[in-house]
Amino acid sequence: MKTVIVTGGAGFIGSAVIRHLITNSDYQVVNFDKLTYAGNLESLTSVADDPRYHFERGDICDHMAVKNLFIEFQPQAIMHLAAESHVDRSIDGPAEFINTNIVGTSVLLEIARKYWSEKQGTEGFRFHHISTDEVFGTLGDNGLFHEQSPYQPNSPYSASKAASDHLVRAWHETYGLPVVITNCSNNYGPYQFPEKLIPLIILNAVAGEELPVYGKGDQVRDWLYVDDHARALCLVMEKGVLGETYNIGGHNEKMNIEVVKTLCSLLDGKVDKHPGDITRFEQLITHVTDRPGHDQRYAIDAGKIKTELGWEPAETFETGLAKTIDWYLSNQQWCDHVRDGSYQGERLGLVAGE
Repeated sequence: MKTVIVTGGAGFIGSAVIRHLITNSDYQVVNFDKLTYAGNLESLTSVADDPRYHFERGDICDHMAVKNLFIEFQPQAIMHLAAESHVDRSIDGPAEFINTNIVGTSVLLEIARKYWSEKQGTEGFRFHHISTDEVFGTLGDNGLFHEQSPYQPNSPYSASKAASDHLVRAWHETYGLPVVITNCSNNYGPYQFPEKLIPLIILNAVAGEELPVYGKGDQVRDWLYVDDHARALCLVMEKGVLGETYNIGGHNEKMNIEVVKTLCSLLDGKVDKHPGDITRFEQLITHVTDRPGHDQRYAIDAGKIKTELGWEPAETFETGLAKTIDWYLSNQQWCDHVRDGSYQGERLGLVAGE
């Protein structure tokens, strides 16, 4: 039985990857996660009792813990998703992003290199690094990010991810480590931590709280349903060409304000009673000070992964958004547990003193 280690497997995308692997493959899956504020093992309840699933708590910056993980489980692949991932938090505290995203990735790479080398090039071994389209910076009104787009990160978060991408590529070119890299657009779907736009809006709306929108809300993002992304990641892990990068996007470019208003409209039709004295959720929209260095537009050209590996998204924005709303409305206990923790519904990233 082949073994895959998924770092950050208790996170939003990582848990979707693990659910997909357990449900649709015969891999043994090891979830290696530090369980920071955004990690939640409740996101893996559906597979927790499967004998092919194993959870190991640990930090990717902990050299000995990572080394022991490789020794114990002898993996055929690493899917590296562990990262500090919220732009707003990186503005308020960039040091943790540098430590986890850069130092942590270097620890994983070096231990993976030694493991692979000592196994004399373990047959089929792969290191799959999962990254973001934010490393490319911002687009104008036209054009798409493609695999050859220059790196121009504009936030501490995207700079740390760009650095980790470069490290992975360097370990391939210098040492021959078999790697693949993916850069994705904005994910959404079930189990997403509610500091991100879509779950923030859903949960704030049903609670009758303000729906904060940065600036005019005219920033454009390409939205990708998380289960579509998980399916793409597993495909690249298995069949992607070594040393290559694949962009993964949902073909759904929307302005943030458009996303918020669509959510409000859908919620109006799904919620029997509005909170307080409002009659439409759109009445709760509140425009707040834009965050520093806010990229205006992202959009992905996902032609390469479609042409070479046959992947394309199954969900439209409309079908994915409807599924997402239904999940949050039907899983209030999960939402309550998250909101009872370190997260209190605040909008971050405005920089202290400004």
